[in-house]
Amino acid sequence: MSLTTILSEIDGGDDKAAEKLLQKYNTENSHTFAFDHKEEDARIKLCQGLLTVLRRSDHPLCQSTCLETLRILSRDKRVLGPVATKEGILTLAGLARIHVAGHNGELLDEPQSAEEERVVVEALKCLCNLVFNSVPAQQVGTDVKLAEGLCAHLHLVSSSHHEVGLFSLRLLFLLSALRTDVRGMLRKEAGAVRLLTDILERTLDVQWVGPYEATPPKPESLPLSRENNELAMEALKVLFNITMSDSSGEDNDHQLRLIAGIMRHLLMLKTNSEDKTEEAHSHAINLLSNLPVRCLDVLIDVPVQGGMETYGGKNMDTVQMLLDFMEKRIDKGINYKESLTPVLSLMTESSRYHREIRRYLKAQVLPPLKDVKERPEIGGTVRNKLVRLMTHVDMAVKQGAAEFLFVLCKESVDNLLKYTGYGNAAGLLMARGLLAGGRGETQYSSDEDSDTEEYKSVKPFINPITGHIEHPVPNPMEEMTEEQKEYEAQKLVSMIDELSRKQLIRPMGVRKDGTLAPLGEAIHECSPPPSSDSDSD
Repeated sequence: MSLTTILSEIDGGDDKAAEKLLQKYNTENSHTFAFDHKEEDARIKLCQGLLTVLRRSDHPLCQSTCLETLRILSRDKRVLGPVATKEGILTLAGLARIHVAGHNGELLDEPQSAEEERVVVEALKCLCNLVFNSVPAQQVGTDVKLAEGLCAHLHLVSSSHHEVGLFSLRLLFLLSALRTDVRGMLRKEAGAVRLLTDILERTLDVQWVGPYEATPPKPESLPLSRENNELAMEALKVLFNITMSDSSGEDNDHQLRLIAGIMRHLLMLKTNSEDKTEEAHSHAINLLSNLPVRCLDVLIDVPVQGGMETYGGKNMDTVQMLLDFMEKRIDKGINYKESLTPVLSLMTESSRYHREIRRYLKAQVLPPLKDVKERPEIGGTVRNKLVRLMTHVDMAVKQGAAEFLFVLCKESVDNLLKYTGYGNAAGLLMARGLLAGGRGETQYSSDEDSDTEEYKSVKPFINPITGHIEHPVPNPMEEMTEEQKEYEAQKLVSMIDELSRKQLIRPMGVRKDGTLAPLGEAIHECSPPPSSDSDSD
């Protein structure tokens, strides 16, 4: 399809003829994402021409066709100049029925027909592409208070207009993800937290039976529908963005606890597929990680449902769900940094702050040791899997796994080494300055861990480096004479010295405070000061 022909029809004012040509262009390019550089100038002119038609035409079919073409063109960052202007944004916002600063026309609240709804949806899709691909468009959107208009728009959108609500939320997500100033405005001025909480309550069918306790879903309940799941995911992503910064205040705590209660409800729900359920739970965990840890008591404090006497009457269903989710992500073995670290961080901070959560997770992940014949990293238990992650190549993953186990051990170096071995824990201990032993800074309850009789009986035979009982191996030096031993020792010293001089290795030692330092500094610091006494006269 020749762009020149389309442009000539637009310039001639024949919108009907242009509409037919644009429909053909849209069909041919619906899946086009890479464009010919030679036609770049023509596409820029077409963008400008489409805005002209959109301003003068009031026919929904012509408008939706032009918007579809503009959506296709907006995939190319290089041609967005005419649209990424105040005039262009206001035109699209008007067609999307979003009230923004600087728009003078009267806008209907909701589309009245399928044709009108298609216009609104296509305009929202264009704005999504525009905001995603153009920094100037992001700035203009901020200047005309597009995000604030979207919030007012979402208050009026009924559940019968699914795509309108979906793409309004998606546009709000993009604005809040790309502009930090928009996040603050949404949280403080636009009432977005309350709005999004209401959307989640409606789409997830939350029925409150207590201040922050929702009725649990029944086993025979139907799974969450695809439409409601899509809306919930977009709302969760926006909430994640606008709760990233710290906030305080009693009113805010109430709102954040409501969110925690909704997330607890969501973690108990199932959607129409296992993958979608896991995705929904992942978004819920990401959002929970943003909430102040003091608000996470809502996850276990559900008086109506009841709890376990062993853990002070607290309900551990959600904590078990988090643990199962973590293990499933470990078993998948894909992109640990993005898929695993959020849930590890959430459980670590929850355990550090809430004693009952720590006690429950300790019992599940680090039960009393009995069999220590195998290395801690060998096996299929949750403990084995986490210990393996302590030596992962990704720093965030290894630190997350090590910190989680350390907190479960109440930040006691001795307890951690019992479950992991010194070799696996060395990285964490070095980072924390605890190579010489001791405890972390957090204060924990005084309840003591008791060792099993099986562990006590074999404890003297456990290799503290590997964390298990090693089978006896022959000593290679038994058959050597003293001269041979001395020769091998000198040879080893020479090899280390050569590697050190070439700066391939750097011998290190442990200071008195448990941190690493070059060997010379560590020896000097640990050496006793020279005596000032003298026997000479």
